[in-house]
Amino acid sequence: MVAAPVQTMQGIEVPASSVNPELFFRMTRRLTVTQKTFTYAGLGLTDNVQVLQTGIVSGLTINATGSVVVTPGAGTVATTAKWPYDLLKVARFSANGQSNLINAGGADLKAREIMQRGDLTDRGVVKAIGGAHPGTAVNQGTLSLEEETWGLGQSVTGVPSGTYGFDLEWYVPVAYDDLNLMGAIFAQTSSTDLNLALDWAPVSDLFTTTGAATVAVNMTVVVSATLYTIPVAGNNADVIIPDLSVFHSLISTRFAAVGNSTNEVRLSGQGVGRQLLRLWFRTFSNGVPLPVNATNYGQIGWRYGGNDTPELYASGKALSYRTEKTFSSALGKAGYAVLDFCNENAFRDSIDMGTASELRFLADIPSGVALVNPYIQYVQETLSAGASV
Repeated sequence: MVAAPVQTMQGIEVPASSVNPELFFRMTRRLTVTQKTFTYAGLGLTDNVQVLQTGIVSGLTINATGSVVVTPGAGTVATTAKWPYDLLKVARFSANGQSNLINAGGADLKAREIMQRGDLTDRGVVKAIGGAHPGTAVNQGTLSLEEETWGLGQSVTGVPSGTYGFDLEWYVPVAYDDLNLMGAIFAQTSSTDLNLALDWAPVSDLFTTTGAATVAVNMTVVVSATLYTIPVAGNNADVIIPDLSVFHSLISTRFAAVGNSTNEVRLSGQGVGRQLLRLWFRTFSNGVPLPVNATNYGQIGWRYGGNDTPELYASGKALSYRTEKTFSSALGKAGYAVLDFCNENAFRDSIDMGTASELRFLADIPSGVALVNPYIQYVQETLSAGASV
């Protein structure tokens, strides 16, 4: 008896297959499948979700519903700038020995979804940000969907005793997009090992309390996957697959040496076989992201090699103009500075991290900007070669 031929793809052995994107997309069917429903482990703890070995995985949706129980007593309760989306402190997705293909916070995932979709915008979605409870109505740069409920405003003070319900959603993009499934993961084999780790923020990240005040968060989480069935065709019953030769990755990195000067930040994880699609960052001062405007930022751009600087925006305001026109969202108001290399033409604009050596981005922060315990949190979105034999 002759064993069925196999090949290696994305680090695992899969059945003999035919890479035929046109036939695959003609024959496949999209599925939305619940992976796990559970009560979360608690603030500051981690939940792990083992992704089912089914089809081709393009993305994972995390829905969190629950309540915040506030008991000020003789003290006070306020929310921080990280409420509500950085309740999900980090989502970490690993596949077949590739550790943390996705390693990004909740707010970064929300911003990336707006960047990627093109037709998704937070314009006109009113949420409360800043001021005394219940907060000031804001309808730009909230990163929110109308369907979402925050329960409590962001960066609001004087939260009174009560129970506040919330309903939030994040999307973990395993594939770069659902159009051609670049970076999607072949899951339908016993060799596949896919894990999603959800790190929940500690209470101190989300709330500021004084005296004997307490805050408790109750939450139920539903994780569902967007999958594509794998068609079978031909006399040899070969499986038909799209091009799965690359991995898609979002990696968040913290840079602490921030000052009132031109901060030149070298990107981590550079190497041959990686294409940089996007880079976005926020600068935090005293736990609050600085809006991207002409007051908080001078020049913003990127550089490689010795001193080659292909793009340099004159101020944060100039970059925010470009960002809003590109994504139809005022991401600068949420503190996001975005350098995009894929929205218009990824083939033309994405950066080869093997040939453009010593990649770094520039963020000039003027001397008049007060920086208290500052740091920059930046995210790289890349495509990298996956083993295929």
